[in-house]
Amino acid sequence: MKAIITVVGQDQVGIVAKVANELARLEINIVDMSQTLMEHNFTMMLSAEWDDQQLSFAAAKAALEDLSQSASLTIRIQRQAVFDAIQKL
Repeated sequence: MKAIITVVGQDQVGIVAKVANELARLEINIVDMSQTLMEHNFTMMLSAEWDDQQLSFAAAKAALEDLSQSASLTIRIQRQAVFDAIQKL
């Protein structure tokens, strides 16, 4: 499975670490990543992939929603194919 993950929120210590640790726990590989900080607003976009026989998209989404709540961030995940199709519109 290939997916795009976005993270947005107020800047705080450890955002990248929190997201990377959760992805590692889920055995989701970060393929590419971009992040920026504008004043106190943090944004990150990453391309990720994993074996969907081991972890369903729904399970990955649920885990990231839990992290989103606990870290006071907005974390979204979208299948790569859907993301690509939307970008072509």
